[in-house]
Amino acid sequence: MAKYRQVHVDFWQDGFVLDLTPEEKYFYIYLMTNSKTSQCGIYELPKRIIETETGYNRETIDKLLSRFIEYGKIRYDDKTKEIMLVNWIRYNAIKSSTVISCMKKELKSIKNKGFIRELITLCIRYGYPISTLSIDQGEEEEQEEEREQEEEQEKEQQENMSIADVSDFYQQNFGMINPFMSETLITWVNDLNCELVLEAMKRALVQGKPWKYANSILKEWAKKGVRTIKDVQALDEEFRRKREGQANSNSSNKTKSESEYDYDF
Repeated sequence: MAKYRQVHVDFWQDGFVLDLTPEEKYFYIYLMTNSKTSQCGIYELPKRIIETETGYNRETIDKLLSRFIEYGKIRYDDKTKEIMLVNWIRYNAIKSSTVISCMKKELKSIKNKGFIRELITLCIRYGYPISTLSIDQGEEEEQEEEREQEEEQEKEQQENMSIADVSDFYQQNFGMINPFMSETLITWVNDLNCELVLEAMKRALVQGKPWKYANSILKEWAKKGVRTIKDVQALDEEFRRKREGQANSNSSNKTKSESEYDYDF
């Protein structure tokens, strides 16, 4: 189903927008209309995705995010990689049952609970039916506890790894590391984690592919919001089902293994 985001024509005459630089206007429009946006105005947006979609480098992105945080227009959580558009619900009505249902579903997946609390406060301020947005507290606490346990287990696994392990694996299987490649590996480890970078390299080796193939895998994982090996396994299963469906509809289709993706390199 197609998704659309509305930007009122008065946007360009808004006093705040008029004072923005062209670069800031473009970035503000991007934050309101990119493919990751949600009905509640809180969504996950890794900096790697912003780089890919806007063409800006990391330094520029950090600078622009900091500016809009200072302007009071957004919140950004580097840990969960979630962003909140502070004025989103002010200009996007949430009174219809369809919109409310969508928002309730979205709120359950938001990791930064501070963003949810701020959203609830804003709903009250603008007179929206806050009761319809409430999440069952018992269910929320149970889900939060399960997430914390999973995160703790993943943290323990990742603590046993380091960038040195990633670098050693690269040198043993792909070649010597130059300064550019070292910076690339560090960036991926920071954006995802050591475990996922190692997994991508292992998959490239299984397919007999060079580093560029592993890099393409990491880009795809970042784009799809992959954060753990469990997420990777879910993506593998989705890919397997898709391939099976294609095979059933057309027996002449080429058969591929579960881990063989059509990555460009």
